[in-house]
Amino acid sequence: MSTVETEQATTTTVEVNATGHVRRELGEHEFSFTFEGDTLGAFLDAFFAEHGCEELLLAETEAEETAHGWADYPGDPPGRWERNPEGERTRAFARVMVNGQFNELLDGFGTELEDGDRVALLYPFMFCL
Repeated sequence: MSTVETEQATTTTVEVNATGHVRRELGEHEFSFTFEGDTLGAFLDAFFAEHGCEELLLAETEAEETAHGWADYPGDPPGRWERNPEGERTRAFARVMVNGQFNELLDGFGTELEDGDRVALLYPFMFCL
C-alpha cells in the first residue's frame, strides 16, 4: 500500500459533544463518530456530509465570522488572539474545540486527531474578558 492509500484507509473514532443550536439540530449532545482520516478537517468534512450543520459553524465570509457590538478595549486585550486561515473560519459565536482547546490555537483544521479525542461543536459560544 502506498502512503496515500494508507492515509486514506486510516479511520479515527472521536467523541463528539455539541451545544446549543448544534445540539438541537443533531437531536443529541454526545456520541462517538468514526471517519476516514486523522485530521480535524477530515472529521468536519465527514461529519457535515453525514449530519449537516455546516452552516451553523463555518463562516464563508469575513462578515459571518465577525461579531458586532463589542466594547472597545483600551490597548491590546490579554491572551492569544489568533484565527484560522481563510476557508477554515467559524461563524461569530461558534467554535470548534479539540480536547478542550480552540482549534485555532492548535493546527486549525490540520490538527491531528487520535481515537478517543473529544471534539466539541459549540454554538453559541460566549467569551468574556
